[in-house]
Amino acid sequence: MPEDVPIRSEDRDALHILPLGILEFETGPLRHAKLIKNAHLKSIVELFSGAGIGSGQMEIDHLQSQFGWSSNPPHKDLRMLRKLGKLPSYDVYSLRILFREQGIHVEDMSGLRLSSGKRAELTEYMKVFTQPLIQQIYGNDDVDISSFGDVIGLFQDPDAKKVREKLHLLSSKLSIEIDEVPLFLEDYGDVFLSLSYYRQCMEKLEPQIDDFLESLDDIRGNFQLRQNLNLIETCRTIEYTMNSMMAAVTGRFETFERYTGSMWKSVDAARFRQVKCFIEDYHTTIGATLCAVSVKMSAWTRMFPNKDVGGAVRRSEFIGGEMKQGIEILQAIEANAPNIEKIDWAE
Repeated sequence: MPEDVPIRSEDRDALHILPLGILEFETGPLRHAKLIKNAHLKSIVELFSGAGIGSGQMEIDHLQSQFGWSSNPPHKDLRMLRKLGKLPSYDVYSLRILFREQGIHVEDMSGLRLSSGKRAELTEYMKVFTQPLIQQIYGNDDVDISSFGDVIGLFQDPDAKKVREKLHLLSSKLSIEIDEVPLFLEDYGDVFLSLSYYRQCMEKLEPQIDDFLESLDDIRGNFQLRQNLNLIETCRTIEYTMNSMMAAVTGRFETFERYTGSMWKSVDAARFRQVKCFIEDYHTTIGATLCAVSVKMSAWTRMFPNKDVGGAVRRSEFIGGEMKQGIEILQAIEANAPNIEKIDWAE
């Protein structure tokens, strides 16, 4: 049996990092490595990293000589890495769907859950989804709820009679059997935690994108640089791509929240399942968008952490050399995204 490999919370919670320890590899060092998306949106293997030693990165196909794998047929681990390298995002919600589609087995599903620290961090984002559920259970009673864990705690009261009453109430409202309520609560918490996670990721990106777009304005306003028509076209393409992708994500969030609000007007488990499936259908698109944009913005922020670092010329060079690379991947994500469809239910 392979050894258990501890997964760092920051890796588990990232959009662009896949800790390989959650999967089974024959090659021992791979279980301590990770796949990361680089600034060109290409998946590479990071074999080690740390303060003072830097980051040991290698392209997937170069591992064949590194580990002495046979080339014909390709080693089992290489085939797996090639498959993983094509995935557009490594956030846990996208991976659940993509692994299932690719037939990739995960022995311990805890590797595909957000860390406890991240779940606690998302408490404020979750309130908009927990309050309607509490309203259904308690009406206008004043109940102290600060996290979704508190919702679960409502059904763990030492007063068995009170618990039974709450279970009967919720099962009646949802039109499900009492023994189905715990699974409903688990699904409810998970699907809306995913929305909270993606929304937080988006909100963290917004100021970085604003700073980047401001730099594009500076470049276009520079007398020398605006004569470079190729550069100006590159700036236009990147700006349009970034704006359209973030607008699409924002639009999807608004649609999700509208349907969620409508769901509670006449709630039952069937309506929730519709909303759950609807949201999960867009996990991979939203994950891919936020992953790609966050990787690009992280590269920009590392290079230019504030307005005093790098002038317009230096920034234009970075845009033409680094930010432009992989822009077609960004464009393809939105081009291949499913259209938002209407949930058909009577109001």
